[in-house]
Amino acid sequence: MPAQRIVPLIVAVALFMENMDSTVIATSLPAIAADIGTDPLTLKLAVTSYLLSLAVFIPVSGWTADRFGARTVFRAAIAVFMLGSIGCALSQSLAHFVVARIVEGIGGAMMTPVARLILVRSVDKRELINAMVWVTLPALIGPLLGPALGGFITTYISWHWIFLINIPIGLAGIVLATIFIEDVRAQTPDPFDPLGMLLAGLGIGGLAFGGSVLGLDLLPLPVVLALMAGGAVAAYAYVRHARRTPAPVLDLSLLQIPTMRAAVVGGFIYRSGIGAMPFLLPLLLQLGFGLTAFQSGLITLSNVVGAMGMKTVIPLILRRFGFKLALTVNALISAALVAACATFTPGVPFAWIIAVLVVGGFFRSLEFTSLNTIAYADVDQRLMSRATSLVAVAQQLSISTGVAIGALAVDLTLRWRGHTTITAADFQPAYITIALISACAFFVFVRLPPDAGAELARRTPGPVPGPTEGTEQKLG
Repeated sequence: MPAQRIVPLIVAVALFMENMDSTVIATSLPAIAADIGTDPLTLKLAVTSYLLSLAVFIPVSGWTADRFGARTVFRAAIAVFMLGSIGCALSQSLAHFVVARIVEGIGGAMMTPVARLILVRSVDKRELINAMVWVTLPALIGPLLGPALGGFITTYISWHWIFLINIPIGLAGIVLATIFIEDVRAQTPDPFDPLGMLLAGLGIGGLAFGGSVLGLDLLPLPVVLALMAGGAVAAYAYVRHARRTPAPVLDLSLLQIPTMRAAVVGGFIYRSGIGAMPFLLPLLLQLGFGLTAFQSGLITLSNVVGAMGMKTVIPLILRRFGFKLALTVNALISAALVAACATFTPGVPFAWIIAVLVVGGFFRSLEFTSLNTIAYADVDQRLMSRATSLVAVAQQLSISTGVAIGALAVDLTLRWRGHTTITAADFQPAYITIALISACAFFVFVRLPPDAGAELARRTPGPVPGPTEGTEQKLG
């Protein structure tokens, strides 16, 4: 069916645009700051405001898609994202730029989970692994390609085009979505959960925003800790609220499903370590090796080469070994390759650095694709919108946690050694720390049933299992 072949590509292009945009401005902050009359440190508000906007609006994405139709919301999300991009390019002050980034974040918050919802509803489950490979690549490539592309555009063209390139991509996405994507919506959408939306937004926003700025010296430490503490309190209040609500904005009862629990909990642990890589690697190459932003961005592309190399192999590996073995063993392998980055010191051959990054990208691609796919293995179609929202929230929190852990590890190393200037050696404890954290996901994945995701991997025939009894009862 032609739609089943092109839908993953449409979704991948949209997600690439969102993932790349979240990192592409990192190397362009000085130029943007000089142009709009502020300093680069203050302009980091644009980065954190975007992350905050994402975190706050992701929970409501599933309900919105059920209520108004996935295609309608997807096209609207792209349009809002384009509007925010135009606003960024035309900004003349810090306030205008921050507001435009918030608008972009609202579009991105709707675009990512709704795109995955479209995918899992449009593609047969036995084809989901192949489709999910295309959706996983933007999450891997975007953060790594972003700094290099941002540096190139800023240096040789103009920083404004960092945002304007989203316009033709977005227009193409809207047209293709109109032609090839069906506007599927729930027959009886759940009632809106305003209190849950408020508590989830405060909880996720406080934790994600606080985690993102922790260690960046953007806000005083007491303020950051207060944000995270407030987020934790709101998150706890939400958990209590969700237990008493028939249709919460984030359905935590989905965690009763073993495959979903492994994807969310194990995936959170794994990404909390791996998620620090796009943050630590450019800093190591620039501050530790004295490379320019553009040079360091080119080296990080080695991860992309590895990720692309895994694309055609992933279905074969999962069919041969199954999800459980692939997730458990590969968590340890990819964590070991992260730990190998601790050997990156001046004097080490660049061939070794490239080799570690290429092989590491290869195995991380396998883990991310497996996690993104196994999450929906046993979820009933009626619950897919809730599932995509829950997975998106967990991923957003894990990314913020990863950045916070990486920044904190480097900062503590500096304090312990009494340094004021960061060297390559100061990154070694950080890489060991995030590698150990990622490896701990092994203990979650090892509890998966032996036949987890067997239908997706085409290891056994038969119907796709439905939700657990507890979840089924809650629907009734």
